[in-house]
Amino acid sequence: MTKRKRHVIKHDNIVVFPGAVQTLIREGHMFAENYQYEKAVASFEKAFVYETGDEFALSAYAFALYEIKDYDKAKNVCEQLFTMGTSLYVEVMELYITICMQLKDYHQVETLITTLLEENVLPHDQVEKFERLKSLNREVSRNLEKRENAQHLIEEQEYELAKFSALSPNEQSIRLHRLMDTNVRQLKTALKAIIECSTIHPFVQSLALILLVEQEVAIDITVSKFEQTKVVNPANLVLPNQLPQYGEIKNIIEMKLEQDPTTLEMVQYLMAKHAIVTYPFEWHPFQADDVAYSYIDFVLTMLGNVQEMDYEIMDFLQMLEKLTELH
Repeated sequence: MTKRKRHVIKHDNIVVFPGAVQTLIREGHMFAENYQYEKAVASFEKAFVYETGDEFALSAYAFALYEIKDYDKAKNVCEQLFTMGTSLYVEVMELYITICMQLKDYHQVETLITTLLEENVLPHDQVEKFERLKSLNREVSRNLEKRENAQHLIEEQEYELAKFSALSPNEQSIRLHRLMDTNVRQLKTALKAIIECSTIHPFVQSLALILLVEQEVAIDITVSKFEQTKVVNPANLVLPNQLPQYGEIKNIIEMKLEQDPTTLEMVQYLMAKHAIVTYPFEWHPFQADDVAYSYIDFVLTMLGNVQEMDYEIMDFLQMLEKLTELH
């Protein structure tokens, strides 16, 4: 009697012995049933390296991912199950809808459940559950909208010019930093007023402008500082360290101070700070090479080496240095 051959799987030259994948999948199910979701995910993922799981393994994996709050990955696995044509359609759909709610895709949930109910694809005993999910989704969506509207009103008042102007430049700077990871489009009118206000500190004006530039907000703004005025559109502006004169000065300084890394580092630090204050005008009307040599002289003087210098540019650099202190 001949022995039945069992297939050996090779993956990236690693030999996986017969039954190893099934063992990993069994472990995954066991861990999931015992609420050890992180271990379940690890076991399933090891198994799925070698073969695509069946619908039972994939649905258990999706559920475990949901429990460890890896919602994006869980959503993808549910979509994979729908593509396969799973017999666990209702269970997977319920999980999928719950994941979408966690991801705040409320509109998608509304559309999905409406379609399911209209097309009568749900078993009769499941209809009420999905109707409850639909009304819960609508309620959560409305509450979130109310909270977001309230937050938006608070933010608008916080950045309204009269209230904002009453703060110290340092406090203004902190308020603007808070906006770094938020959508500033809703505040573009308030930020425009801050940038255009002649009594706002130049450094603060620049921080507000940079916020709009980083998110490519299209709005015409008249910027005035250092006896210069121009109309800019943040959607067409680059950041301070990407402007042409900055690049020219940086190249000259790096060539001149190639053998003096300590002085080079100090000059680069000053330049980066000052580029924010002067933004978007740079060091105009001064020429790039004059500014570069003046920065080197400025730092050498700070280090105690007396230099011959261009006093007009030096006064300008000292003024910029004071402005970066935000007192």
